Amino acid sequence: MSDCQVLILMGSDSDAPIMKSAVDMLDHFGISNEMTVASAHRSPARVLRLVEEADGCGVQVFIVGAGAAAHLAGVVAAHTTKPVIGVPIDATALSGMDALLATVQMPPGVPVATMAIGKAGATNAAVMTAQILAVSDPGVADKLKDYKHLLVEKVERAAERLGT
Repeated sequence: MSDCQVLILMGSDSDAPIMKSAVDMLDHFGISNEMTVASAHRSPARVLRLVEEADGCGVQVFIVGAGAAAHLAGVVAAHTTKPVIGVPIDATALSGMDALLATVQMPPGVPVATMAIGKAGATNAAVMTAQILAVSDPGVADKLKDYKHLLVEKVERAAERLGT
């Protein structure tokens, strides 16, 4: 694992198109990140090794995407004191509701900040990460303010197109 601020884990490589939204947004904010696959059920030793190595690599936040049983974020949270942000993935006939419930239902003392299901959740996980890092990084804080301003401008342009 290279030196990065954010480690993005996902339970399967089929989750990559969704989690790429987090990568793109982190890149926009200039936040270094790395994305890899690790499964809470199929490769628990790999998950533990990645979390343990993360401290020495400068990781400050984990973004974790998983579908179905979606225990990956909870396993990561159990082994770190760093913030863990969970992204439920729509991977089953339950349209991601199973992943949402598995990610959000954490026992006291093992929090996972849970985002929306899918790409919007992955994007918001990156924005939340920027907000966490902005507390101590003025450069990220400035980029975050610029991003929020772009959102306002986008709404204003949409309203103008409608003539309102």
